[in-house]
Amino acid sequence: MVGSIIVAVLVGLFFAMCFVTVQQGTVAVITVFGKFRRILHPGLNFRIPFIEQIFRRISYQNRSMELKFQAISQDQANVYFSAMLLYSVLNEESSTIENVAFKFIDEGSFKQALIRSVEGEVRAFVATKKQSEVLQLRSEIIHHVKGQLDIQLEGWGYHLLDIQINDITFDEAILRSMAEVVASNNLKAAAENQGQALLITKTKAAEAEGNAIKISAEAERMAAQMRGQGVALFREEVARGMALAAKEMESANLDASFILFSMWTDAIKHFAEYGKGNTIFLDGSSNNYQRTMQQLMATLQGFEADEEKGKK
Repeated sequence: MVGSIIVAVLVGLFFAMCFVTVQQGTVAVITVFGKFRRILHPGLNFRIPFIEQIFRRISYQNRSMELKFQAISQDQANVYFSAMLLYSVLNEESSTIENVAFKFIDEGSFKQALIRSVEGEVRAFVATKKQSEVLQLRSEIIHHVKGQLDIQLEGWGYHLLDIQINDITFDEAILRSMAEVVASNNLKAAAENQGQALLITKTKAAEAEGNAIKISAEAERMAAQMRGQGVALFREEVARGMALAAKEMESANLDASFILFSMWTDAIKHFAEYGKGNTIFLDGSSNNYQRTMQQLMATLQGFEADEEKGKK
C-alpha cells in the first residue's frame, strides 16, 4: 500500500516536471546534455524532465540604457555626451535566440560590449569634426552609429532601435568662450541694425528735405512768375492810361508834356511816401527834365503805334 502511494507520488512529480510555463514577452532556451535543442514560447509547454533543461529565459521586450562618455574633437576639444540607447532582441526565431543565449556569457557582458561599441563609433566620428560643428551634428552622429552597429548587433541577435543624445557639453573655458562669441555676435547684429536704422532715417530726412526744397523752389518760381505777370499788367495799364490821357489832351489842343510832367511828379511823390531812405537825389536841371520828357514821349508814341498795329 505504501509503495503504491510512493509510486503514485513519483509519477505525479514526473508529470508535473513535464510541463513548463513561460511568461509573456519571454522565451525559454532548452538544451539537451548542454547542447541547444529548441525554444519554448509563452504559455504552457511540454519538456522531457531531466533530459531537456531550461538553460536561460530571454526577454524580447524593448530595453533602455543610459550612458555618459567623453570624446575629443579634431581641434583637441573635450566633448561630453549623455545618451540613451533603446534596443531589443531582433526576433523570436531559433537562430536569433541561440545567438542571444550563447554569444555572451551573461547579459552584463553584452551591455558592456554595446556601450563600448557605441562610445567607439561616436569618438571616431567626433574625431573628424571640429568642436564648433559637433552641436549641429546630432542626427549625423546617430545615423553614423546605427549604420556602423546594425550589422554587428544582428550577429549578436539584437537590434538597436534608437539612440537619443540628450546632452552635449564642453569644458567650462570653451562654454565661456562660446558665450562671449554669442554675445559679441549679438552686439554686432544690434550695431548693424542700429546703423541701418540710422541710414534709413538720414535717407528719409534727406529725401524730405529735397522734396521741401523742390516744393519751395516751385512755389518761389510760381510766385515770381505771378509777380512778373502783375508788374507787366500794371505797366500795361499805366501805358494804356497814359495813351488815353494823351489822346484826350490832344483832342483838347493841349500839350501832352503837361500830363507827363504830372505823372513824373506823382512818381517822385510815391518814392517819397513809400521809400525807406531819408533823402532823394534828383537832377533838377532843365536838360535832365527835357531828357525825361523825351523818354516818356517816346514810350507813349511806341505804345500808340503798337495799338494801331493791333487794330489793323
